[in-house]
Amino acid sequence: MERNICLTLSYDGSRFHGWQMQENAETVQGFLAAACERIFGHKVTIYGCSRTDASVHANIFCCNFKTEKDTPCEKIKVGLNALIPPEIAVLSAKEAAADFNARFDCKGKEYVYRVWNSRVRNPFLIGKALHHPIHIDEKLLDDESKSFIGYHDFSAFCASGTEVDDKRRTVYDFSVKREGDLVLFTVRGDGFLYNMVRIMVGTLLDINSGKISAGTISDIIASKDRVRAGITAKPEGLYLNKVFYDREIK
Repeated sequence: MERNICLTLSYDGSRFHGWQMQENAETVQGFLAAACERIFGHKVTIYGCSRTDASVHANIFCCNFKTEKDTPCEKIKVGLNALIPPEIAVLSAKEAAADFNARFDCKGKEYVYRVWNSRVRNPFLIGKALHHPIHIDEKLLDDESKSFIGYHDFSAFCASGTEVDDKRRTVYDFSVKREGDLVLFTVRGDGFLYNMVRIMVGTLLDINSGKISAGTISDIIASKDRVRAGITAKPEGLYLNKVFYDREIK
């Protein structure tokens, strides 16, 4: 009988060209698929909850695949962890309903963007956070970030050439908080366009530096003009932090 296995992962994206399998490139999906083939003796199609870009990290990432093998879930977890690179960890393996799909059943995501805000770089955060030496006014940016909340057309906050017709998304919450020299940009929504979070963070950083006027985010959203928004923040500070589903996976 066919089983639907859901994996929960965590990974450091620094060495990978993103989640999605590519020819002649190391990807998280590629390593997982190869490991699954060794364990089960057949190829599997793995469905991921998101398509993280090169150098983007995940604290929590969900994916699923199907197999007729009766290998216990705990052995699947142990076996995969023995075969995949150390930058990827399988946190759990569970059986899901036959119609569960990690991508299409995902109801929302939370991203965290980490910025090391000090004149001196932190060598332990190279590739793990954006180094931004200009002082960040986190209270100002926390106030500014609230303009993103709501149901909007985010055409101004996605990469040009994005092949998605409907660019309307709902942002449930956005906050900017400081923990010492680390500034955390946390956003939760029902879905995100290509580079959307990185452009929102880049826009806030441009407001902080005075390149974009404070109080204009709502106008930029209404304009649907990518040129009016800020820079695309570098990928290494971005983490998929949580994913949300309506139904529980056993």
